[in-house]
Amino acid sequence: MKAISAPSLSVVLPVYNEEPNVPALAQRLDSALRSCGRTYEVILVDDGSSDATWPALLLAARTYPCFRLIRFRRNFGQTAAMAAGFDAACGDIVVTLDADLQNPPEEIPVLLAKMDEGYDVVSGWRKNRQDEASRTIISRQANRILRILTDITEDEVHDFGCSLKAYRADVIKQVHLYGEMHRFVPALCKRVGARIADVPVQHAARTAGKSKYRISTRTLHVFLDLFTLRCLLFHATSPIHFFGKFGIQLASIGFAMLAFVGLEWLVSLFPHCGAWFGATLLVKRSFWIITPFMLIGFALQFILLGLIAELQIRTYHETQRKPIYHVRETFDSPR
Repeated sequence: MKAISAPSLSVVLPVYNEEPNVPALAQRLDSALRSCGRTYEVILVDDGSSDATWPALLLAARTYPCFRLIRFRRNFGQTAAMAAGFDAACGDIVVTLDADLQNPPEEIPVLLAKMDEGYDVVSGWRKNRQDEASRTIISRQANRILRILTDITEDEVHDFGCSLKAYRADVIKQVHLYGEMHRFVPALCKRVGARIADVPVQHAARTAGKSKYRISTRTLHVFLDLFTLRCLLFHATSPIHFFGKFGIQLASIGFAMLAFVGLEWLVSLFPHCGAWFGATLLVKRSFWIITPFMLIGFALQFILLGLIAELQIRTYHETQRKPIYHVRETFDSPR
């Protein structure tokens, strides 16, 4: 695929079964990007569409020379489509948005203006979201949970689900996407030290095509991905701290129960103290003997699991030479 020489701006759009939207999308994208006063490219990634999206994209690429197309062999998902677009992007700034025109392309200059203030990531905030009430309510609650689990403040990101975002290329190309992590890209960028902000953007109701999201399925996937994200953000380089913490807590409870049972047994040896404990001592009750040893066994399993994960993480970083730090810039004083 022939790349445009050194554009300053790359726009990445995952596209899946959006045939009715492609003509208007292409025209509005081209018009909005021309007004930015920057050299640009548009990378449209067809994520295995089953309708006539690809012919529509080909027609758009012939009409607008700055459009570049990538076509998947099958549907790999939005995360894979975004990753392919990031890998192909040549611009210093990479902007993402959906192809359904709910995020107007005309809002791209708003994000770029915010980036000029020195930010590495600027996220769109659908302040007046034009979706059904149920989806809006669930989205707001999910955003609150995400901010808690990722340590991102409300000043940085209000709306994780908005696809309209801008990234500096040197930041986004250090982030490796897989699974369904496209929802959490700002959090992954913050992990490498990115400065993040958001800005209110317009949001429109869908006028053509069908939504690809089901609330029930998406909510379940987000919930499961949150656990993975939390581990990646805070325990990827020291899993023993994560698993060992649970192990120590379980072992502490187990040893405390054994100590209490043992203390009761010792005190009961004195005749004048035996009446304190009733007819049956705890040491004679199976629950108070089996449970502490089970907890101690679970604790050992957690600690051993942490050690195994620690070895795997070290092997992962050493064999693939993954960095454990990310440099923003360097300076050498003149000699």
